[in-house]
Amino acid sequence: MKLAAIVISTALLLLVGCESNKIQPTSAEFDQERARLLERVEARKVKQNDPSHGKLAAVPSEAMMSGGLGGSAGFTYDMADKRDPFRSFEWERMKLENKGGGPLEQFDVSQLAVMAVVWQTGMARALVQDPGGESYIVGMGARIGKNEGIITRIDDNLITVRETYEDYLGQVTQKDIEMRIRLSDGG
Repeated sequence: MKLAAIVISTALLLLVGCESNKIQPTSAEFDQERARLLERVEARKVKQNDPSHGKLAAVPSEAMMSGGLGGSAGFTYDMADKRDPFRSFEWERMKLENKGGGPLEQFDVSQLAVMAVVWQTGMARALVQDPGGESYIVGMGARIGKNEGIITRIDDNLITVRETYEDYLGQVTQKDIEMRIRLSDGG
């Protein structure tokens, strides 16, 4: 038992002793490596500030027409009415969402509340409140809701909103939603 302990401790001492004999870089070698790294960083900065960096060289159309690039002679590509193949579908969706709708087009119709209606005048109006507590005066034809809703009718205690939905097949469906004034919230 003691012999095993002596052998293990001797082996550990040898390993620790060998570990200290490893060659460590000198300060001069460290400074040289640091200088090389700084040179690479500076070269990268210069390359990024170069106006021609990242741009493809223009290919003359004669080379393309003559088939010099491996293409068939006489072929031209017309991008009219075609989607850019390098632009993300997500980018197009975001562009459609940010089409500049009003503040009431940011909420679903179910999130909005009708607070008051003035309807016996020549131009009926309604007071609509969003979830944040902001109130807006709306009239006939005003856009409201996320699904391209349009106010089609204003009566004494309700407004009717016509929303348009499009399914995955491209079928367009319209739905009329009645928004009523809440008379009381409790007992």
